[in-house]
Amino acid sequence: MKKEDLLQSLKFTLFSASAGIIQIVSFALFNDLIKMGWWPSYLISLILSVLWNFTLNRNFTFKSASNVPVAMVKVFVYYLIFTPLSTLLGNYLTGTLHFNDYLVTGLNMLINLITEFLYQKYYVFKDSLDK
Repeated sequence: MKKEDLLQSLKFTLFSASAGIIQIVSFALFNDLIKMGWWPSYLISLILSVLWNFTLNRNFTFKSASNVPVAMVKVFVYYLIFTPLSTLLGNYLTGTLHFNDYLVTGLNMLINLITEFLYQKYYVFKDSLDK
């Protein structure tokens, strides 16, 4: 692995960790304090973290000056697939199998971290890295 790839991976992970904090704190607020239930709490907190994560990673990890609306649409397409799959799976695991809400949310966050990094690096910002 090249040094720049390692640095990008590290930056993406750190910015995603900050987005993860936003996601888990907002999830706790909606799920535990407001009692919205797992899936609406998960969806709202996911949206908040995605907006934060996209902005930081576009500016600092991938240093992309590409067309922001086009990049946002590409990320939106990723979430058109990831969100329903993770929500349905999470709802099944928490509602039917009675898995812990935070365990399921954490697993979804880990899967999201890995797949979104690869998707953004090799698709969304592929032609505009460090420009």
